[in-house]
Amino acid sequence: MDASQYFYRNVMFSKHGDEISLVDIYNPKKEEKVLEMWFGLVLQLADGQHTVNELLDFVAKQYKGDPPSTLGQTLHSVVSRLESLQFIVLTKEATELPYYLSRPVELLDIEKAKKLMEEDKKNHKPEN
Repeated sequence: MDASQYFYRNVMFSKHGDEISLVDIYNPKKEEKVLEMWFGLVLQLADGQHTVNELLDFVAKQYKGDPPSTLGQTLHSVVSRLESLQFIVLTKEATELPYYLSRPVELLDIEKAKKLMEEDKKNHKPEN
């Protein structure tokens, strides 16, 4: 993995305390899938404005003293897994997130988010 790449989330999320969950605003009664701590942390930080290296530096600074020697390996593994699930995307340039991916769902105007998602779907035509 090229850790100089930027990373951004490709899914909507909810934040309740320290728990990060995936949400479907079209099906609010569907049970939210709570992510394991590392996955939730990376997804929450995937704002498109920071690189994987910056993620590593940020998380390492959260430890008092030296971070665990396996921290880099753990975060690389989490980023790779989230990318394979298409929950995050890696890119060479910083990326501005659309409104509906920019913050936890609790902080969104749901009707505005739905409208913008529909507009994006109409404007995005798959390549043949």
